Order: sequence, then structure tokens, then C-alpha cells
Amino acid sequence: MGAVKKIGVTGGIGSGKTTISTALESLYNIPIYSADDNAKRIMSTDENVKSKIIDLLGEESFLDNKLNRSYISSKVFNDKSLLTQLNNIVHKAVMSDFILWSDNFKNSPYVICEAAILIESGWDEFMDMVVVVEAPLDTRISRVIKRDNLTEQQVRSRIASQLSDEERRKKADYIVCSDGANDVNELAKQLNTAINTIIYQK
Repeated sequence: MGAVKKIGVTGGIGSGKTTISTALESLYNIPIYSADDNAKRIMSTDENVKSKIIDLLGEESFLDNKLNRSYISSKVFNDKSLLTQLNNIVHKAVMSDFILWSDNFKNSPYVICEAAILIESGWDEFMDMVVVVEAPLDTRISRVIKRDNLTEQQVRSRIASQLSDEERRKKADYIVCSDGANDVNELAKQLNTAINTIIYQK
């Protein structure tokens, strides 16, 4: 049996991509790789990545051997060059980790890489299929306010910093609307059918 099929699931903040991915995991035992969670782990534990971050941003990047998020954010927030270099370090390590991880599931019909920055990072090139999850703007804002205890302005600012739905659609093989009007399990069933149809046609 060849390499397991890799499905990229992406969408803007509050779109519902995690909810959809979790439903696929629950209903069909599909392995889920959270790029965001694993990026945090890799930045904190991978000695090669840690060394590169320190070379780029300084010793203050880690306090008591733990990632100094506030310091790193302050360094890259207004410096696009530093942010790009940091992303290059982390994104390469995460994608390598995902590919190694996916090799553990060759008996699964497919695995999912859930990533907000799937397209921005170029990870879509490694996927057999890209799923874009969308939701109306008001729905996304209310979800994130409730989930992260942010102000509406803070949420709007984060949305504005991400790719637009129109830009994501250009890379999408399939689009899911997670607006809350449809049962998430029903959406997951429809998506599973679409995934299996599309990836085995390619």
C-alpha cells in the first residue's frame, strides 16, 4: 500500500474547521494533525528549531527553556522580514513532522492536516486534496469572541490579517459552509463522501 492520502483542511479564524475535523475523527476514526498545536510543541522541544529561533531572535526567545511568546511576538509583530524568516523555520519543521506522522496511518482511508495557514505556507502542495471551511462573517466573529474572550475589533483585526475566503477558494477542491444552520455530523458525512470520491479520482 502506498502513502496515505493527505487532506488539508483550512479556513479563517472562527470558520469551524476544527469542529468539522473533530467530527470526521469521531465518526470515521480519521487521524487529525493540528498544525497549530504541533507548531507550538516543535518550537518548544525541537533542539534544531530552538537553535535557529535563538540565532534569529536572540536568547530571550526562551525563558527557563520555555518559549517566550510575548518576546517573540514583540520582535516579529512589526518586522515582516523577521516574521517570514521565523515562519520558514517553523513551517518546514511542521510539514516534515506531519509527513512522518502520516506514515503511521497507512491503513486509514486518509489523514487530515488542519491548518489555518495551509495555503499561505505552501502546504497545500503536499496535500492530495484541499478542503476550505467557510462561515458568515458575523458567525465567525461571535464564535471567536465567545471562544477566546476577545473584543469584536480584535477579532476583525485577526480576520483582516488572514487570507480572504475568495483567495482560499482558488486552491479549494471542496468547500464546506459551517454556518451553524446544518448539523456538524451531517456536514462531516457529506465531506467524507466528497473526500473519498475526489481523492480516488485523482
